[in-house]
Amino acid sequence: MTQSVIHLEDIRKSYFIGKNELPVLKGVTIDINRNEYVALMGPSGSGKSTLMNILGALDTPTAGKYILNGHDVSSMEDNELARIRNQEIGFVFQQFNLMPRLTALENVAVPLIYAGISKREREDKARAMLEKVGLGERYKHKPNELSGGQCQRVAIARALVNDPSLILADEPTGNLDTKTSVEIMDIFGKIHAGGNTVVLVTHEEDIAEHARRIIRLRDGVVESDKMNAIKEIVAK
Repeated sequence: MTQSVIHLEDIRKSYFIGKNELPVLKGVTIDINRNEYVALMGPSGSGKSTLMNILGALDTPTAGKYILNGHDVSSMEDNELARIRNQEIGFVFQQFNLMPRLTALENVAVPLIYAGISKREREDKARAMLEKVGLGERYKHKPNELSGGQCQRVAIARALVNDPSLILADEPTGNLDTKTSVEIMDIFGKIHAGGNTVVLVTHEEDIAEHARRIIRLRDGVVESDKMNAIKEIVAK
């Protein structure tokens, strides 16, 4: 039996401007199973950014239930959400979000500090992740000494280092040229082939085509949810 990593049940999210309620998500129900590779798409105003924030435990729904790897995230307090973000979710952002004064190795090791891992083990795990994304020789370099594609590889290594239940990537190629974007998407394909669950938030059709399943939002609801008929990518 396939195990669900993400279970969203009638997720609703509203914001208030004064006394006026602005509904953004209007009842989203989605299940994502372990080792799925999903692209979440939608035009501006569709609610995909709000849904991404909820998936990443960066925001909580107004109503509905969110179960992540058996944890009811929708009812958690802030300190519990912080623990879930550290232990269960690996984030990859468009802006990389690396710490400029830290080396690649130190950036990758940051989540392990919060997890209480010893320095020696942190460095060993971080170096292994940098090797995995092809940056094993650049571990001493700081972000300003790396290209955009290399910075995103560091961010991917950081997302993987805690062995999370979910890799959540928000427009991961948005700041990259076409050639580098293809290289980064190849890495995500290999991550998925290695057994990870990947949810990719994007507005680019060619990037979404790398995923095995595409969920489209419009006006705060799921417009379509279809498997993507693409050739299997074999990790080299």
